[in-house]
Amino acid sequence: MAVMTRPLLNRRLAEFGTTIFAEMSALAARTGSINLGQGFPDTDGPEEVREAAVRALRDGRGNQYPPGPGVPELRLAITDHQRERYALEYDPDTEVLVTAGATEAIAASLLALVEPGDEVISLEPYFDSYAACVAMAGGRRVPVLLRPRDGAYHLDLDELRDAVTDRTRLILLNTPHNPTGTVLTRAELAAIAELAVERDLLVVTDEVYEHLVYDGVEHVPLATFPGMRERTVTISSAGKTFSYTGWKVGWVTGTPELVTAVRSAKQFLTYVSAGPFQYAVAEALRLPAAYFDGLRAELRRKRDLLAGGLAEAGFSVYAPAGTYFVTTDIRPLGETDGFAFCRALPERCGVVAIPNAVFYDHREAGAPFVRFAFCKRESVLADAVTRLKSLAG
Repeated sequence: MAVMTRPLLNRRLAEFGTTIFAEMSALAARTGSINLGQGFPDTDGPEEVREAAVRALRDGRGNQYPPGPGVPELRLAITDHQRERYALEYDPDTEVLVTAGATEAIAASLLALVEPGDEVISLEPYFDSYAACVAMAGGRRVPVLLRPRDGAYHLDLDELRDAVTDRTRLILLNTPHNPTGTVLTRAELAAIAELAVERDLLVVTDEVYEHLVYDGVEHVPLATFPGMRERTVTISSAGKTFSYTGWKVGWVTGTPELVTAVRSAKQFLTYVSAGPFQYAVAEALRLPAAYFDGLRAELRRKRDLLAGGLAEAGFSVYAPAGTYFVTTDIRPLGETDGFAFCRALPERCGVVAIPNAVFYDHREAGAPFVRFAFCKRESVLADAVTRLKSLAG
């Protein structure tokens, strides 16, 4: 039998193998460790939201192909949410697109808007799918480092400005930011908006953690700034806000021209998805403010529990202003290689984490940093903290 000699994986994706999340989750299962690597809750979200999905299934709503842009009830709930939260007005018929989670929304946006050779600026470290999506679109990623300082990560606006060239097509922006927990300020966002208008750039914003901000920090959509509504594709999803990550219901908002472009790519990816869950998410977005306030308060407690335990275990801790994640520096423990540290951690103390270097082009910049997820039950976090404290001994 003839043997293939050509590489099977096309060159755009050759640098990407199995995701670190699959590797570390498998390691957690094999060792029976507490998995603080992947960012999914270990409990379901509101019961009334789950019952809304069950009701939709029983009533036969969404069991067949839903409309391509998403069910009308969800598109209307999304536009109401944007208006009530951020004073952003969108037309539910022409300026909203429902997607298979934010991951598909990002992929479809880049496939639709990026030409081969275009440069895409993103903040580094970045969620691993960003690099793959830029590569699939034929673009060239240009990372701008968020630098750790004084217990947090910071954006250098001069570095961002210097990264823009004549080949720059768009900025892929994530705030609240995974993995660092940074939430960009109004002043930072205003400067980014000014730069985008000045250089005629598109911006794709990943805002899936929009409701998960702490200590009085506010999330401000970039689309609210002057000149940005017409050049911003805003992406969010239900998974993180309502603790139903497996439903994969995300959405895009933007001008009719931008949404039409993204839909042109999205229709050849999943076409449609998650029909019954779309009706449930429509109801979820209309939950009272007390739900969102309670979610933030609960996650803030969990953040403080895990961050405090990590500090006691000997890590240097970067307390996040948002998201599900705490970034730590392992150098105070006498370690420098996050990959080696994370691969050994399950055997050492029965906990799984993620090496931040997987989120970097500049691997050396991320080498000593490790990310832990705190979106777990408090009893699980307390157990993890107890195990991790053995490192200090």
